[in-house]
Amino acid sequence: MAETWSQRRPGAAAPRSLRQWAASKEYGEIWQAARHEVFTKAEVTSPFAEVPYFLRHAGVPLWLDSGVPPTEVARRAGHSITVLFRFYAKSIHGGQNQANALIEGALKADSAG
Repeated sequence: MAETWSQRRPGAAAPRSLRQWAASKEYGEIWQAARHEVFTKAEVTSPFAEVPYFLRHAGVPLWLDSGVPPTEVARRAGHSITVLFRFYAKSIHGGQNQANALIEGALKADSAG
């Protein structure tokens, strides 16, 4: 079972981040402590998830590649569509065959009906 803050540092006041929103310095300290708790030594010494932003940056292409509509990806990432396409357009690749199949299916359904 993981120790609580008070068990780790008896008598010390909990950091502000545990009482309310964290300042960026405290947030970074907590993030680094969490990395050391859950990652292997090799992962800790690598740039993998070095800062929380890296996870967000990895998540956006995953969502796009998974077929989540860009409008929803932008909303979840806190971006406008313009920003999403400016920075992540290179992540939207390999979807031509899927797009062509969807268009072809719609055209066939339209001509059959």
